[in-house]
Amino acid sequence: MKFLYIGIFCCLHAVINASRTIIKEKVPTTTESAEHKKNELQVCIDAGKVCLSPGCIHAASNMLQRMDKGVNPCDDFYKFSCGQFVENTIIPDDKVFVNTFNIVGDKLQEQLRIIISSSIEDNEIEPFKMVKKLYLACMDESQIDDRGLMPLIDIQEKIGGWPMVIGDKWDKSEWIWQCAVKALRQLGFSTDYLIDFSVDTDLRNSTRRIINIDQTDFGLDIEYLRKGINDSIVQAYLNYQIDIAVLFGADRERAEKEAMDVVQFEIELANISLTNDKRRDADSFYNPITIKELNVKHPYLDWLAYFNNLLPQDAQVTDDEVILIYVPSFFDQFGTVIEKTPKRTIANYLAWRMTQYSVKFMTTALRKRQLKFTSSISGQEEEEPRWKECIDTTTSSLKVALSSMYVRKYFDPVSKKNALDMVDAIKKEFEEILKKVSWMGDETRKAALVKVKKMYTNVGYPDELIGDQKIIDFYKSVNVDDKKYLESILSINEFETDREFQKLREAVNKTDWVKQSNQAQVNAFYSSLENSIKFPAGILQGQFYSADRPQYMNYAAIGSIIGHEITHGFDDRGRQFDADGNLVGWWDDDTIKAYSERAQCMIEQYGNFTEPVTKLNLNGVKTQGENIADNGGIKEAYLAYQKIQKERGEEPKLPGLNNYSINQLFWISAAQTWCSVYRPATLRAYIIAVNHPPSPYRVLGPLSNMKEFSKDFNCLEGSPMNPVHKCEVW
Repeated sequence: MKFLYIGIFCCLHAVINASRTIIKEKVPTTTESAEHKKNELQVCIDAGKVCLSPGCIHAASNMLQRMDKGVNPCDDFYKFSCGQFVENTIIPDDKVFVNTFNIVGDKLQEQLRIIISSSIEDNEIEPFKMVKKLYLACMDESQIDDRGLMPLIDIQEKIGGWPMVIGDKWDKSEWIWQCAVKALRQLGFSTDYLIDFSVDTDLRNSTRRIINIDQTDFGLDIEYLRKGINDSIVQAYLNYQIDIAVLFGADRERAEKEAMDVVQFEIELANISLTNDKRRDADSFYNPITIKELNVKHPYLDWLAYFNNLLPQDAQVTDDEVILIYVPSFFDQFGTVIEKTPKRTIANYLAWRMTQYSVKFMTTALRKRQLKFTSSISGQEEEEPRWKECIDTTTSSLKVALSSMYVRKYFDPVSKKNALDMVDAIKKEFEEILKKVSWMGDETRKAALVKVKKMYTNVGYPDELIGDQKIIDFYKSVNVDDKKYLESILSINEFETDREFQKLREAVNKTDWVKQSNQAQVNAFYSSLENSIKFPAGILQGQFYSADRPQYMNYAAIGSIIGHEITHGFDDRGRQFDADGNLVGWWDDDTIKAYSERAQCMIEQYGNFTEPVTKLNLNGVKTQGENIADNGGIKEAYLAYQKIQKERGEEPKLPGLNNYSINQLFWISAAQTWCSVYRPATLRAYIIAVNHPPSPYRVLGPLSNMKEFSKDFNCLEGSPMNPVHKCEVW
């Protein structure tokens, strides 16, 4: 307790509060004003060099519990910062990994549970009642089990039935896959099981919308399907389909034969599709064609009828409508695949995909079989508690209404202001980087600076979420029945699809309040088409942000994420879009060449990382956008904080950590944002299918590339965290 001698009288109030907090094992209440927290922290700053506010004491305790001081920070900074976390964290049976994001997510779930599980009040607006009704419908497992399979069997019949279940009774004479897709659309299912169909912003004219068609959306990650039928995960997928069909009444022998045909069909679709690492050149997606021309080029489908079957009545198209083909090579081969495949196989495939989606809203027996399949990929051992699943489903289904409920109860407007100040500071730092990089041509540099200036920032909630009428109007056509869980989900899906497709003729509003309204999530985003960055209310808490701790922790955590999202505007994909979100060639050739050389350095650097548990190498091409953003983000946040420190003076250190410099505490805070433990199966799936690298490499890669880090920790040149050869894009 020797740190108490530093400013003990000035910090006495903070110490008393902290001790009460520790005894009660609770964080400061949300009713404490941000100004009070700021003043309390300032007292400690004025009194000495160690902060003793409750927030600082909790932050220090958390930091110390994660670190392994026995590791040399210059050898492996991830283990140094997260070693005890990795060693001591036990993954619950219902989880596949534990990291900062799902720790904060657990807190968010608890907050949402308080909101959603409260009783329905007569004076609540209808959308808030719908949120609680959907949660109740999900929680009533006995009612779901009592209804059995019939709700979905009735729906399956509307697309012609599931052939492998109904056997010889299935009639192929009148079955047409295009009509089945139309029925799926009307029932609230995806339209993308064979051909991905969407209405989205025109890549080269971000003021308008256009129809896009793309390769199939798969029931299993394409990376697995491309390995073929003998892959263990593909076999698990096949057996999952067989067992679900048997639960619906199929003869097992028939199901085994026909499910094999279905999976082989899906593998064929995967083999004519592009994997994720081949989908990074946005320019290759821009292939405009009229529907009339499309009919001539690909006559295996009446495209005009197909599109109009999916679009609402007030958004119908004609032969002269221009649409975009994202992957022409897929459509060049799709006709051959679809025409040689028996109707029965295609019908089985569509019925399987709609059933696969529906299982989580169905009976206990179906969900148990789903868990067995999920476990084969991720290693998850148990279903998460039902209330958590119901919170997640309600949150994703009724985003706008639940976000409105959340921000009214939990979000502190001061957090929004502070985060906006951080965004401004980090943006300015990126502008300084743009001004200094020697490899960028002057005209490209000017355009890049304009892009940063025009980058729209959304932090926290739009004002519309605080008023009732906009929320009421938004959900006026939605029905939720707390006695019919599956049907309620499908009703919401149909509403959302209608809403998206109806926008075809509407001008794009890049600051549309609805698009900014998904606040109850722990995530952050950059949109190339909007040139915007978004930081929902749900992430501005916990490890990422607190008003009651030094700013170096906030700049290291949420600040690095802010920088990450800004840098996405200038990664290998984001840089293809200009300040207005248009896909245009605004970089000169020499700058593109210089950029590509620097990006290639990172591709090779990350591609040479071998994850020790799975023995798999990372895919440097697939992860390059995230790696460029990680490297740029931490650098921008660090440099921005250096200026803050010069302007405001040195902040206090944390108790028990006062032997580390402020800059060192910044790096530790940044690294601890990524402390994670994974199940081995999850780690393998993550490396194979996800565009982000596993968490250790989000620390080891960026920090080993930064000379500022090596200087702050006095790492000798040639040590693992200070290699002679470094990679830098921004």
